Amino acid sequence: MEQEQKQALEQAMQSREKRIRNLKEMDATELESILIELREEHQHLVSLEADCADAAEAGYYRQLIKQNQNQSTLVQKKRDKIYQKQIKTVTPKAPLMKNIGRAFLVGGLICAFGQLIINSVMLQYGLDFKEAAPFASITIVIIASLLTGIGVYDEIGRYGGAGSMVPISGFANSVVSAALEFKREGMIYGIGAKIFQIAGPVILYGTLASVIIGLIYYVMG
Repeated sequence: MEQEQKQALEQAMQSREKRIRNLKEMDATELESILIELREEHQHLVSLEADCADAAEAGYYRQLIKQNQNQSTLVQKKRDKIYQKQIKTVTPKAPLMKNIGRAFLVGGLICAFGQLIINSVMLQYGLDFKEAAPFASITIVIIASLLTGIGVYDEIGRYGGAGSMVPISGFANSVVSAALEFKREGMIYGIGAKIFQIAGPVILYGTLASVIIGLIYYVMG
């Protein structure tokens, strides 16, 4: 009886091996059916191996399990390719040039607004560029924070995409967004602990980049 069981398992694998050679011609339904068959067979082989007292016989079933896994890998790869192809078919293509234009417009307007503030402060108060620039940065941060709080900046982001994430206004938006999202968890465990959850990587890698650039300037200077 045991010998007949082994022969049946080997025949099933050989038969499936022949079917797998025609993977290109199979659709997703056929592939799913084979995967179900392989999973059931794998469970059966693992059970048989666990019940074996003889090391040689256990090794035989381990070999069959390996063959089963190899067949599963081939079928799974083919099914994944079909799935990815279906995703590409149904996923709408993004209007690339339109999005680039919007990002350029929104980002440009934010930067132009900042430059306008700098020029106005320089003319009105007689400050130089280094003194006027921080005032522009602070103004943009405050405005971006307020617009995020009332939900307007989200609409700007939907329209302008990456253009709305220029460093200063985008940073302010990420901080305020996190504060609004987690405020229901309290001042300490919510806002206090998670306010930099989104902006944290920007601070980390921005600081790291500045240190590296500073070291390069120091060595070269």
